[in-house]
Amino acid sequence: MTATTSPPAKHAPGAGAKPRYRVTTAHVLRSESTKLWSLRSTWITLGLGLLFLVAFGIIAALRYRSSVTSGRQLDPDFADATTLSLSLFGVPLSQLALGVLGVLVIGGEYSTGAIRSTLAAVPRRLPVLWSKAAVYGVVALVIAFVGVFISFFVDSGILHSTRAALTISDSGVLRSLLGAVLYLALIGVIGVALGTLIRSVAGAISALVGALMLVPGLISLLPKSWGNAIQPYLPSEAGQSMYVLHHDPHTLSAGPGFVVFIAWTVLALAAAAWRLARSDA
Repeated sequence: MTATTSPPAKHAPGAGAKPRYRVTTAHVLRSESTKLWSLRSTWITLGLGLLFLVAFGIIAALRYRSSVTSGRQLDPDFADATTLSLSLFGVPLSQLALGVLGVLVIGGEYSTGAIRSTLAAVPRRLPVLWSKAAVYGVVALVIAFVGVFISFFVDSGILHSTRAALTISDSGVLRSLLGAVLYLALIGVIGVALGTLIRSVAGAISALVGALMLVPGLISLLPKSWGNAIQPYLPSEAGQSMYVLHHDPHTLSAGPGFVVFIAWTVLALAAAAWRLARSDA
C-alpha cells in the first residue's frame, strides 16, 4: 500500500503578507497635521498668539483714543501712531508665541524621543522637516491673518474720528497688513528650523528670543555708522520693514526687507536640513 501525499496548497500571491504602505508627501503631511492638532500645547499657544494680536491692538487703540478725547498730552510713543501701527501693537508678543510653538513642533519630539519613531517611518528624513514646516507655516499664516485683520478693523472703528484714522483702502495699508501676516508665519517656520537644528526646546527658544530681541539691542551698542550698516539686515529689522507703513532712512523698504527675511528663513531651513540628514536622531 502506497501512501499518497497531497501537494502543498498554493497560496494566492501576497496572501498573508503585510500590506505595503508607501511613504508619500500626502501621507507625511497628514501625519504631521494629526500630530500637531493632537497636542494641547498647540491649542494653548495658538490661542495666546491670537489673543496677543487682538487684545494688545485693541488696548493700544483705546489708550490712544482716551488720551485724545481727554485732552491729555499724548505719550511720545503714540505721537505718530496710526490705526495700522496701533493694530499691530501685539506683533512682538505674538511672534514669540508662534515662534515657540514652531520650536515645539519638532523640538518636543527630540525631548521625548518620539523623533526616532517619526524618522523610522520616514527614512529619507527631509520630508519630515518640509512637512512640519509647511503644515505649521500654513497654520501660523491663518492665525496671523485672522488676528491682524480683526485687530485692524476693530481699531478702525475705535479711531475713525481721530487723526490716527486709516482705512484698508489707504495707500500701503493692505500691503502692511499682509506683510505682518507673512512675517508671523515665517517666524513660525524659523522656529521649526531652529528646533530641528538645535534639538533642544530650551536652546532653540533661547536662540529665537536672542535673534529677535537681544541681538538688535547689542547692535545698538556699536558705533552709529556700523549699526546703521548692520541693523537693517537683522531678521527682526528686515521683518519689521515688511509691515511698517513709513520707513526711516536707515531701514529697508518693504520689498528688500521681504527678500532679506526670506533669505534668513531659507538659511535656517538649510542648516536644519543639513543637521537632520547628517546626524543621528
